[in-house]
Parts: sequence; C-alpha cells; structure tokens
Amino acid sequence: MNFTIRKAVKEDMSRVLDLINQLAIFEKEPDAVEVTLQDLENDGFNENPAFECLIAEVNGKVEGTAIMFHRYSTWKGKILHLEDLVVSEDMRGLGLGTALLDEVVKFDHTLGVKRINWEVLNWNAPAINLYEKKGAQILRDWNVVHLNEKGIKDYISKL
Repeated sequence: MNFTIRKAVKEDMSRVLDLINQLAIFEKEPDAVEVTLQDLENDGFNENPAFECLIAEVNGKVEGTAIMFHRYSTWKGKILHLEDLVVSEDMRGLGLGTALLDEVVKFDHTLGVKRINWEVLNWNAPAINLYEKKGAQILRDWNVVHLNEKGIKDYISKL
C-alpha cells in the first residue's frame, strides 16, 4: 500500500471531520461530536492554531488523521497531547495507524517536547497492544477528569 503522511491543510478538514465522526461511532458515542467544519478550519488555521494535524493519504484520499495540541507539564515542561489518531474503518489493520503514530512521534520530537500524552479506552485492545509494543506506558492508576460545558456553567453559577 502506498501512502503519504503530511501536515494537514485547511482543505483537508472536511475529510478530517468525517474521520472524527467515524471515531465517535467506533467509541460508541455517535452523537457526541459537536465540533463543526468551520470550527476545525478556524481553530486550526489561524495565526495561533489550537491544534496541529497530520493526515495520512492513500491514493490521494485522506484515510487517517492525528490531531495534537500543546500542553505544559509543571514536572516536565513542554509536552504534546495527541487528542485523536483515527484511521478510516476500511483501512484499519493495514499498518496505516502505526505509520501515523510513528510520524506523530517524529514530529513531536522535532518540537523538543518532553512527553507525548494520549488516552485510550480500556476495551480497545488492538490500540493498547500497539502502544505498549511501541514502548508507551499505559497509566492504569490515573483517572481522566472532564468538566463539560454544562458542568462549567453549573460550576460558575455556584461561585
């Protein structure tokens, strides 16, 4: 299989949004995606982009994406968070995800980050196996904490 991995451009965001929706279905949250094409275009392609995005193309079609953003660790310094790594359903299991992860790590290394963070669902055994095989450490004793939009509003209302 011939593929190319490159930095995304604004025109890729429609297909990236399709992949985000595919991921939501895969993760059993089909109605959870609120981000719009306009959000992705505005947030990722302005003077101060909110995220970095790599895409994987097969025969000229975007079949995978990795979306990352900068964070700062008070213990380590500059880190990057890999928000999502998605490969289209019909391309899974062919090595495209591994190649995309390899490029994410190389890209992040050029930025001089001290750590790359991401999350994986505990039932996604193929992803967990890949990450551990690549040397990633799965921190099973940490819990992810979210305060969603409604939670933020409720919190503020009680101040």
